Amino acid sequence: MVENERLRQEMRRFEAELQELRAKPVAPCAGCEHSQESAQLRDKLSQLQLEVVENKGMLSELNLEVQQKTDRLAEVELRLKDCLAEKAQEEERLSRRLRDSHETIASLRAQSPPIKYVIKTVEVESSKTKQALSESQARNQHLQEQVAMQRQVLKEMEQQLQSSHQLTAQLRAQIAMYESELERAHGQMLEEMQSLEEDKNRAIEEAFARAQVEMKAVHENLAGVRTNLLTLQPALRTLTNDYNGLKRQVRGFPLLLQEALKSVKAEIGQAIEEVNSNNQELLRKYRRELQLRKKCHNELVRLKGNIRVIARVRPVTKEDGEGPEATNAVTFDADDDSIIHLLHKGKPVSFELDKVFSPRASQQDVFQEVQALITSCIDGFNVCIFAYGQTGAGKTYTMEGTPENPGINQRALQLLFSEVQEKASDWDYTITVSAAEIYNEVLRDLLGQEPQEKLEIRLCPDGSGQLYVPGLTEFRVQSVEDINKVFEFGHTNRTTEFTNLNEHSSRSHALLIVTVRGVDCSTGLRTTGKLNLVDLAGSERVGKSGAEGSRLREAQHINKSLSALGDVIAALRSRQGHVPFRNSKLTYLLQDSLSGDSKTLMVVQVSPVEKNTSETLYSLKFAERVRSVELGPGSRRAELGSWSSQEHLEWEPACQTPQPSARAHSAPSSGTTSRPGSIRRKLQPLGKSRPVPV
Repeated sequence: MVENERLRQEMRRFEAELQELRAKPVAPCAGCEHSQESAQLRDKLSQLQLEVVENKGMLSELNLEVQQKTDRLAEVELRLKDCLAEKAQEEERLSRRLRDSHETIASLRAQSPPIKYVIKTVEVESSKTKQALSESQARNQHLQEQVAMQRQVLKEMEQQLQSSHQLTAQLRAQIAMYESELERAHGQMLEEMQSLEEDKNRAIEEAFARAQVEMKAVHENLAGVRTNLLTLQPALRTLTNDYNGLKRQVRGFPLLLQEALKSVKAEIGQAIEEVNSNNQELLRKYRRELQLRKKCHNELVRLKGNIRVIARVRPVTKEDGEGPEATNAVTFDADDDSIIHLLHKGKPVSFELDKVFSPRASQQDVFQEVQALITSCIDGFNVCIFAYGQTGAGKTYTMEGTPENPGINQRALQLLFSEVQEKASDWDYTITVSAAEIYNEVLRDLLGQEPQEKLEIRLCPDGSGQLYVPGLTEFRVQSVEDINKVFEFGHTNRTTEFTNLNEHSSRSHALLIVTVRGVDCSTGLRTTGKLNLVDLAGSERVGKSGAEGSRLREAQHINKSLSALGDVIAALRSRQGHVPFRNSKLTYLLQDSLSGDSKTLMVVQVSPVEKNTSETLYSLKFAERVRSVELGPGSRRAELGSWSSQEHLEWEPACQTPQPSARAHSAPSSGTTSRPGSIRRKLQPLGKSRPVPV
């Protein structure tokens, strides 16, 4: 403890010296070569201080441990003294009892008559004495064991105290080493301070010498400037007089300048207004010419009989996910609504179609584009509208829609009903509807009593080359309620399944056939128009859709039929002599719509997200190829009623409305087709059933 107290005093003294060294101001000099070494010494000094603090902590812990062990040793010594005192008392008591026993034995031996009894008594007393003596000896043994244990504990405490002394010696050696380090650091700092002081004095002397030289040069320059001022005074007087004259001349210049600026501003503003008006006029003319050019182009395409192609981009939905793969990769042209731009693998690709609808376009906007095409069905033209695109791109939504926002199918029938009602005074129209699907290359009737029944496509036996489907159910519709019932019945029979790309993926090609038969009540002229609304199943990649089992077979049949459709388009585009319509049920069923006897429009549905750019690129390229196909102008199907002779027409009974019925398609009639403006007259028996071919 005395040694520890001495070490504490030495540490206090070293700390006081360290505080004195820190309190001494050291003027740092910029760029001194000893500053880095001084910083290193300071760092080393701080490390030594940290080590001293740690050693203080260790020393305090050792002191506390020594104090605890000392207290324990004192307590053990007290207990040992008590045990020894108790042992001495017990030995004294036992020896006293032993003496008493000996005396009793001696007295009993001296008495002779009751010898046996006395002997027994002595023996009894001797056994008790022996038992007490054995107990005393056992207790003495126990006390000796405790004393041995206490001596062992004392020996351990002495060893710990010895180790504490050794640790104290080590700490003293470290403190001595730290003292030497502090003395060396103090000496180095004194040397550095002395060298810094010398450098400072030398720098001050050099700066003072340079300042004297500069002051001398400044004085010389000042003398020269004074001489120049004396020589420049006459020239300054002359310049002052000239300045005053110019000032008088220019005093009226601001007014002139303001007037000139006002006139120039007015002229510039007028010129800018004229340029803006000219630009607006040119922009208006450009847009008008663009619309005229587009209108003329569309008319030229219609006269050539090209397949019209419009594109619709669906909005980004939550099913597309988040992240880079869900970003928008499709942009539109602000000045031309027929241009669409696609960013594919970092490269922009542009496509020109007949019309492009952005995700903000409504169902009504799309229907207005095809409205004129649908109304031509009433005049006796065959019209085909089919939706094409990858699965999940929105084809079924565009064609069928929802009950709150119907698509092209229901809007087309509503439009036909309104047109029929407007012409009800002059014409008698009958509208019938059929629905079919192609599932796994099997044609099925969606409105029949047995939807799973397999149907076949046949050629008309009259040699006209048209196609029809025997056994396909046909319903007559007269109101919107009838339409809803037919659509609901057909939608429940259509095949849809869940895939990774679409929760309600259409697994078949759906075909809605609307036949409009009209009779002119005054002339007996009969017209038959057919509207084919086709919702193609979406193309898909098996790796993305996760199709397995029956879904895989469905995907294979869908991709095969769409590939056959691409082959037909390629053959029509290159004007080949043979067009492979019979390679698939889909192309065979669309033969009349793609062979020049129909007005055809394709709605290509595309997805805007980045992960579907490959499918979007393929769909838009296919749309451009389809747009370049020329089918020729569509022909009108019109015929006159029966005549009594070949020279005089016989008027048909006025406007007899047939009863609603559901009948199957039979072989089509032998009515001939003609181009607009010409009607071929051909006699036909009245009352003959004339279902329209597909």
